[in-house]
Amino acid sequence: MKIEAVDFFYLSLPEVLDIGDGSQDLLLVRLEAGDRLGWGECEASPLTSIASLVCPMSHSACKPVRASVLGQRLDDVTDISRISNLVRENSLDLLQADHTLSGIEIAMWDLLGRARDAPVYELLGYRRAYPKMPYASQLFGATAQETLQKARSVRDQGFAAAKFGWGPFGNGSVEQDADQVAAAREGLGEDAILLIDAGTVWREDVEAAGARLTVLQACATTWLEEPFYSGAHAAYRRLAAHSGAVKLAGGEGSHNSYMAKHMIDHAGISYVQIDAGRIGGIGSAKHVADYACARGVTYVNHTFTTHLALSASLQPYAGLEDHIICEYPVEPASLAVDVTREHLWPGQDGLIRLPEATGPGVTPDLEQATRYLLDVEIRVRGELLYSTPDLGDRV
Repeated sequence: MKIEAVDFFYLSLPEVLDIGDGSQDLLLVRLEAGDRLGWGECEASPLTSIASLVCPMSHSACKPVRASVLGQRLDDVTDISRISNLVRENSLDLLQADHTLSGIEIAMWDLLGRARDAPVYELLGYRRAYPKMPYASQLFGATAQETLQKARSVRDQGFAAAKFGWGPFGNGSVEQDADQVAAAREGLGEDAILLIDAGTVWREDVEAAGARLTVLQACATTWLEEPFYSGAHAAYRRLAAHSGAVKLAGGEGSHNSYMAKHMIDHAGISYVQIDAGRIGGIGSAKHVADYACARGVTYVNHTFTTHLALSASLQPYAGLEDHIICEYPVEPASLAVDVTREHLWPGQDGLIRLPEATGPGVTPDLEQATRYLLDVEIRVRGELLYSTPDLGDRV
């Protein structure tokens, strides 16, 4: 097969709010090779990634991403790695390249899975996909009372684990944060897994993060996620040294597998969280999963958009039986739910399972996607480099 077309589609809600909710817009990717299509999704600013796909060459190591993809042969798993490496070589100085590559790479796995009539996890070498335990991922409430109600709601829905993050947490007093965590624990009950996401709010201030450890420990919090910037390894390591039973989690900000491996080796994290739509795709995420296993660190997916992205994020560790916990957004915007035909809903046992289907097993709903499609043009010196493609009706 030869990749003949790479199309990007910018989908968005009519109004995007200034909150930590990544499900308000997305970048859908379509690859075409002969009579076959493959679909993927980038976890990144859509317009920025479109620009990196088509931008004029700045120099030999700063070429548009599509220049390394169009016309390439895609007949085997090794071709996905080869094309990915080509993108990185030719777009070395284009810092958006790994984000942009991610959606393209996911689409390549989808396309190859359809050609082989195999799910992605089999192409990765796994014999089976183990069910995962979803944690209900959501934002803190504006008040502790609102967080309490949110926690009760997800517990009533059957979730055995939940994560609260962003919102007001870390921006107020230690006492206010303690009230938020205590409310989350009260709402979940004593037996549920409680996870807290600080959203890098303390940058690299170990003392500020450490001031919250008392309540996190008292409320039996399993992990504190992203207390600091992804590259602040020394701060992570210092906090981990005295965090006790509260382990540290991070890695979603890793733009390539090397950044994630550095966090595993130098940041003292116990959980590494990887977004296949950001790190360069499923293959790069699988490299991190393998590395995490060898280093005794638990691999966890990161995702906060559609179920296509969710399925892609689960593939890299689908065959790891002991790495069971997974992120599962429970407050997605309508866009994130509407634009796929299939969904990974929890079963009666509370677990989620990958579809027994080719590729990721999740396909876009093009009729719904059209409702959210933005009309975009990029011109340079009068030349049209990009205009929103026709979504068509074929998946």
